[in-house]
Amino acid sequence: MARVLIIDDDRMICDVMAQLMNGMGHEASCALTLKDGLKQAAATEFDVVFLDVRLPDGSGLEALPQIRETASAPEVIIMTGMSDPQGAELAIRSGAWDYVQKNFSSRDELTLLLKRALQYRREKRAAKPRPLFKPLGIVGGAPRLRACLELAAQAAASEANTLITGETGTGKELFARAIHDNSARSNRSFVVVDCTVLPETLVESLLFGHEKGAFTGADQVREGLVKQAHGGTLFLDEVGELPLTVQKAFLRVLQEHRFRPLGGKSEIESEFRLVAATHRDLDKMVREGQFRQDLLFRLRSLVIELPPLRDRSEDIPELLLDHMARLCRRYGMGTKGFSPDFLAALRSHNWPGNVRELFNAVERALVAAQNEPTLFPKHLPTEIRIELTRRSLHEQGSAPAVPLETSGAFPSWRTTREAGLSRLESQYLADLLAYAGGDVNRACEISGLKRSRLYQLIKKHELLGRD
Repeated sequence: MARVLIIDDDRMICDVMAQLMNGMGHEASCALTLKDGLKQAAATEFDVVFLDVRLPDGSGLEALPQIRETASAPEVIIMTGMSDPQGAELAIRSGAWDYVQKNFSSRDELTLLLKRALQYRREKRAAKPRPLFKPLGIVGGAPRLRACLELAAQAAASEANTLITGETGTGKELFARAIHDNSARSNRSFVVVDCTVLPETLVESLLFGHEKGAFTGADQVREGLVKQAHGGTLFLDEVGELPLTVQKAFLRVLQEHRFRPLGGKSEIESEFRLVAATHRDLDKMVREGQFRQDLLFRLRSLVIELPPLRDRSEDIPELLLDHMARLCRRYGMGTKGFSPDFLAALRSHNWPGNVRELFNAVERALVAAQNEPTLFPKHLPTEIRIELTRRSLHEQGSAPAVPLETSGAFPSWRTTREAGLSRLESQYLADLLAYAGGDVNRACEISGLKRSRLYQLIKKHELLGRD
């Protein structure tokens, strides 16, 4: 017998599904609100949760990680009343077992869906546990980062070629090293190839090596980077920059693990594990003829997409403390504190350079503070302070005028500003949803808002309707 939780604001759907699952010998519970569903999920161990996307008091997609993090870590099946490919992608990336529409063609379809989820859960629990994955410098506990760490643990336990994607500064090389250090190859070499600095005329020589006299200037035998990675891990950083002329040759190396140095008479073996990283859209590069599709297929047996820092801002305090401690040790400083508005400034910045930019800003703040014991926003780099000030002024300037009460205490500037911003947001969202005809995808495209943020605002201003 399994325990199943159904979270849906349609009582009829809850009753029908609960009746079906009770008839299968399982124990089904229902919740008509997200609040009640989260409360039940936290208090009781469930095997499977059926979760509606849009509920009267919040978004099921946003709550999905919270449900997955409960003690029983149930499999979550997202249900929706409308087709939404972007929502499906978000659900799968957040760890959902499946994403389905509510209009099940038959009861057998729903029954089979539940059986498969329970079978997967039983087999996962019975499987031999993997060795504990050591993050080794990867800091943070945001749900999206934890999902990446789970994939990294899978990569470390296998020999599959792994592609790590993400914006510049998100920690791709850090993840690659963690995969190597947690693998069976941890006591062998980790060879980094920075494809952005490989001169096209010498790239084959650097990768595959050469014999003496292979070309002008080759006055001695040189071992290539591929050979140096024998028995260990070869990390191709920014693999999207690998010249097309070399991609075909490297594809054969991946397939055969053999290559011929320039000027060599025989092939050399190199048994290595490949991890590659890029900040570029390799699928787009394939379409534009800038990257070989067959090589891309080989690279991404397993893909880890690292989130930008702006999507895991809850990790900023931990990142700040960890990096400050390391910097203080390096500079021989005493432990420094920071003001609440210093942390608030860090959390409100967009961080286009991600963790790398954050660490640089913290180091510059420490240098600016010198012997002062506390960090303030004044210590942040000038360009960040200017950007934050401009954003604040823009928000203030866009707020509509708010009539002041003629009696009682004169309102504070903050109260007036927040009331104006709230009214502006509410009116904008109402107009946006009306203009988009209630189509969430179109509303996101028009506004530039992410789906999760749009749901947050809709919930905040009580504009959420039912599926």
